[in-house]
Amino acid sequence: MIDQGRQTYTKAICEKVLSQKQELIVEKDNLRSSEYRNIESKLHSWREDIIDIYAKSIESDLDTAFEKLKEWGSEAVDTLVNFNLPLEVALDEVRDYRNLIGQIMKEEASKFDMSFDQFYDLISDFDAVVDRAIYWLTMSYSRRFYTRINAAEATALELSIPVIKITKQVGVLPLIGDIDTERAQELMDKALSKGNDLSLEYMVIDLSGVPIIDTMVADRIFKVVDALSLIGIETILSGIRPEIAQTMTHLGIDSSNIAVTSSLHIALEKFLQA
Repeated sequence: MIDQGRQTYTKAICEKVLSQKQELIVEKDNLRSSEYRNIESKLHSWREDIIDIYAKSIESDLDTAFEKLKEWGSEAVDTLVNFNLPLEVALDEVRDYRNLIGQIMKEEASKFDMSFDQFYDLISDFDAVVDRAIYWLTMSYSRRFYTRINAAEATALELSIPVIKITKQVGVLPLIGDIDTERAQELMDKALSKGNDLSLEYMVIDLSGVPIIDTMVADRIFKVVDALSLIGIETILSGIRPEIAQTMTHLGIDSSNIAVTSSLHIALEKFLQA
């Protein structure tokens, strides 16, 4: 059964909020700290959307309001990401409009002489909508943020293992930084694919920039060397510093079957003279 009384005052409150939309946006501008004043124009349409959703949620059922918020959450995050705005800006907007619209609801409740129970039900539903707005905004932002991070990491990983062609037959693969399991697999894939694509006969894997070589790292590198030999590419490891060599010896790592030089230029000289 439809509550005609509730339908009347919720419709009136919705219309009141919508009629004051521009005033609410200007009032929110005044609340914004000076450090974010330069982004006000970017947030204008964003604010119009959240005010519309908040206002219409007052006279609609919660399921409908929640569905609208789910769609809005993804679109709102697009705005944040496109303009490089922090999540805290959006959360401040959502919370501040709870207070601004809540004040309008309080004033209208007085005009309609609403009972405590009526006002409590109304404000409880509105709070549920705001809480769901915060939830969808945070979830959408987190997903987008981690997607960007993963893409950046993949790009960084791709760029961190370059194969540089020095001559028609010789290539260099300089390694810098720690080598974990994921990077070791990328090393294998990149060395084989690039070595084959560039039609190399010789490859120098330079370890000058690798700070630590443990048994896992050594095992992976030696497997890369073995794999390269299977496709006809002769490999030299260069740049193993004295302290790294000492560590490898203490770990019992056998490099007797691998060609090793102390520096990159010595390795290149050997191949260029071959």
